[in-house]
Amino acid sequence: MGRRVLQAQSAVLRHLAVPGLALLLGIGSAIAQSGDLRAQDQSGKPAATNSAPSAEAAKESQRKTDEFVEASQAINGPAGNPECVWLGRRVVVLMWRDDLDTAFRHLDLYDRFGCPAGHIQATFRCLVRQGNIDPKAPDTLNGRVHTCWINPSAETQGTAAAPSGTTNR
Repeated sequence: MGRRVLQAQSAVLRHLAVPGLALLLGIGSAIAQSGDLRAQDQSGKPAATNSAPSAEAAKESQRKTDEFVEASQAINGPAGNPECVWLGRRVVVLMWRDDLDTAFRHLDLYDRFGCPAGHIQATFRCLVRQGNIDPKAPDTLNGRVHTCWINPSAETQGTAAAPSGTTNR
């Protein structure tokens, strides 16, 4: 009788051991994949306090969308298409910064979308005629490129006005 009890106990243990071992392995791998639980708790807290940057990001996104809409309304033809505006302005900025290798790679994409190469030439000419740009203010460069993209024949901005024939004394 004692033998039967021991056999019954070992049978029960064998039936519970295999699923228990599988459960332990599953829990171990789940914990390993989830990473550090303290890092997850800490990352959840700043998300609630960082509402200002998300609002700023939404504002920046809206500004970019407005620039594309402005370009499509001001420019007839493919140069006003959003993909042409985005790639073209990047090419002009890269050319201004003397990163010609990257500019030519972007220019290949620009051509592949069927965008007019003459618009880049006119925009870059407009940018060069405006004179030097403060290298520490990238928004100034982006603003000038956008203005020249919309109207490549724009008058110079941000430079000293040409002296007139009359002087104030």
